[in-house]
Amino acid sequence: MSTVQGRIALVTGASQGIGRACALALAAEGATVALAARNVAKLAEVQAEIEAAGGTAAAFALDVADEASIKAGAKEILARFGKVEILVNNAGITRDGLVLRMKRADWDDVLSTNLTGAFLLTQALLAAMLKNRWGRIINVSSIVGQTGQAGQVNYAASKAGLIGMTRSLAREVASRGVTVNAVAPGYIVTQMTSVLDEKQTSAMLSAIPLGRSGTEIDVAHAVTYLASEGAGYVTGHVLDVNGGMFMGG
Repeated sequence: MSTVQGRIALVTGASQGIGRACALALAAEGATVALAARNVAKLAEVQAEIEAAGGTAAAFALDVADEASIKAGAKEILARFGKVEILVNNAGITRDGLVLRMKRADWDDVLSTNLTGAFLLTQALLAAMLKNRWGRIINVSSIVGQTGQAGQVNYAASKAGLIGMTRSLAREVASRGVTVNAVAPGYIVTQMTSVLDEKQTSAMLSAIPLGRSGTEIDVAHAVTYLASEGAGYVTGHVLDVNGGMFMGG
């Protein structure tokens, strides 16, 4: 029997990319998955894919950059399932640019979506986890939050913030059986990285000891592990999924 069998999971940004892969992986392992994103049409496609494979899922419109949407979405999901036991804070955006040219709105949008949204959604769902004395919170950070990246001060700050939030919250809730961890993907082939040109891609690959780019499934496997019973003694940890591109302490 799977170690997430019968659990209720919520994945944000589940309409595409890493979020979609995480939702499919959790459903394949027996979890009931609440799919959350702004694009309801794409969510419906993911739901249909999960159900066609024999899994269970439901789609919910949720914008993690909007506090009212987060509260309404969390309320709707809890009304539907009664609880959320596994929360995957995956939704994220980029608004790249050099500091001197970066608009305040580009800073605010990235921090609001990637960091504040994760905080608010976690806050909205945490009470039920604490009451049930079981929970898994997994925040999708990035190698950029560990190493930094020119032209991405907003994105790097948001992803580094997720790591700080992960470790602090892990200390707060550990006594109630709730673990909080982060996954830090490296160079993963997604729609977000498709904008890189051949020269940039080659430079990335040359810095990866395993000699290949990562896939969404690589990240999904890490998330599924951290969501499982088998990871019950792992908390406050940042799991690097980067092919050895960054080996932090």
